[in-house]
Amino acid sequence: MKIVKILDKEFGVSIPAEKIQSRVIKLAEQFNNELREKDVIFLGILNGSFMFAADLFKFIEIKCQISFLKIASYSGTSSSGTVKSLIGINEELRGKTVIILEDIIDSGITMENIIRQLNGFEPAEIKICTLLFKPLAFKMNFKIDYIGFEIPNDFVVGYGLDYDGFGRNLPDIYKLV
Repeated sequence: MKIVKILDKEFGVSIPAEKIQSRVIKLAEQFNNELREKDVIFLGILNGSFMFAADLFKFIEIKCQISFLKIASYSGTSSSGTVKSLIGINEELRGKTVIILEDIIDSGITMENIIRQLNGFEPAEIKICTLLFKPLAFKMNFKIDYIGFEIPNDFVVGYGLDYDGFGRNLPDIYKLV
């Protein structure tokens, strides 16, 4: 297993880049088939989803928009339990299908907060797409419409996910060793 050191911790490959890219393409194909007749805006959650959103968008063939929202809820290797909205939404969402693109959903606290905020913009519907989902950590009740990978409750980095700001540039996803 390939090991990388980020700051004071070691991480081993959990999901290789090739497997990630294959799944991203399949998610794009699913969007292309299911959303063709809808007025769609993708909403990427920064910073973590930037690589996922960029790779996914390369394969999106439907007429749509993309925008980004920045949310912070992590500190080190664990959730802080609080959600702070840092950058708002400038696009018109009323009557549109909003697809939230998230890097990872674990407890679901951040996503629940985002959904609550977005409902105030009166979209036609809100769908959630996450690259990674930790079912053992999930505490909320909302539906996740599109899941790239279900993973154990491990701390992960790479492909946009970080440890104290480092490791986002890794093409693979690594778990804490």
